[in-house]
Amino acid sequence: MQPLAEQIRPSCLEEIVGQQHLLAPNRPLRRIIESGRIPNMIFYGPSGVGKTTVARMIANSTSMSLHKLNGTTASTSDLRDVAAEVGTLSGMHGILLYLDEIQYLNKKQQQSLLEYIENGQITLIASTTENPYFAVYNALISRSTVFEFKPVSSKEMQKAVERAFSKIQQNMPGSIQVADGVTAHIAGGCGGDVRKAMNTVELCVLSAEKVENGLHVSLELAQELTQRSNMRYDRENDQHYDLLSALQKSIRGSDENAALHYAARLLSAGDLLSICRRLLVIASEDIGLAYPQAIVITKACVDSALQLGLPEAQIPIAEAIVLLATAPKSNSAYLAMHAAMADVEKHGALDFPRHLQNCHFDGAEAAVKGQHYLYPHDYPHHYVKQQYLPDEIKNAVYYQFGDNKQEQAAALYRKKLLEETTE
Repeated sequence: MQPLAEQIRPSCLEEIVGQQHLLAPNRPLRRIIESGRIPNMIFYGPSGVGKTTVARMIANSTSMSLHKLNGTTASTSDLRDVAAEVGTLSGMHGILLYLDEIQYLNKKQQQSLLEYIENGQITLIASTTENPYFAVYNALISRSTVFEFKPVSSKEMQKAVERAFSKIQQNMPGSIQVADGVTAHIAGGCGGDVRKAMNTVELCVLSAEKVENGLHVSLELAQELTQRSNMRYDRENDQHYDLLSALQKSIRGSDENAALHYAARLLSAGDLLSICRRLLVIASEDIGLAYPQAIVITKACVDSALQLGLPEAQIPIAEAIVLLATAPKSNSAYLAMHAAMADVEKHGALDFPRHLQNCHFDGAEAAVKGQHYLYPHDYPHHYVKQQYLPDEIKNAVYYQFGDNKQEQAAALYRKKLLEETTE
């Protein structure tokens, strides 16, 4: 039997829920579809938000020879078969290739399409759940227009849920009694994924309580079937990195509440390791020398979390997050290292000043005999001025003291040290 999501798949643009930023009247994708002149396009967005539906509508509205492939199963031979139709009678009006999950094709397979796409012999409509600027070959990106599809809002989703119950009702002899709040709960509990919402509706009907003259779908049943379906998360796709990015940016912005929210989503998905690694990065990159103890405390919290495991790991993780979000911030060490790395990239491996080398004898070729290293501990305040950087960059400055209490205290100490040793 055909899944409900397929049975009620929209047949026209007006039936599509969500994506109004692309499909509302006078919006760009809508105008392209209505023009009948189809360019190469890549549809990017999470699962179940209408990418395939829109692509099918476009494909069915043209006179071009249509080929449908899925990146998970398509082979190089399949792509050759599509290209072989170029110049034949069946392809005289053009060839439209709808390629779902294009990110699963390797670079060589994607490159094989370039020649035909560039000269217009094949028009490509591809879809992907991963960021195409990372997952799709650059040359294909440059020859295509990328449209981003977004998760469907609860308000729009409710229309699809109501239509799904109505569709099932048409094919059943008895009535379906849907309790108050069921459609709204399903609409809000499926993470903006229409396909997931349709599957939930189908499950609700299949497991509904039998009553006189039909079935009764209770709110409790809907809640049970959607209790975790709103957790849109996959460790291998963009959502994983988006959550970690949102966590770090919230801590960097000193918003502990937002940081706790994104951490809760990661932990709810059972991803303890990723959050632990990111917190260690944050402690050094964003708090840094403004509060040097932050990395020590964060490491202790992370070790505790990994030893405890979930759900108890939530406690030390929360402690680390609140500490980092409310701590003073400095990225001075982070910037200093980036500047140093840039110099290494620019100049390569420069020679060391002789007095820093690990050598204890002079060769015959040495113009100046002796190492001449000044041992700082032999001097007042354990400091003596001497050159440490290679000659070519001897005046380079990478680190700038931050404007926080900790680094300003270090800056003051350095200033006094220099003043006293030059007197």
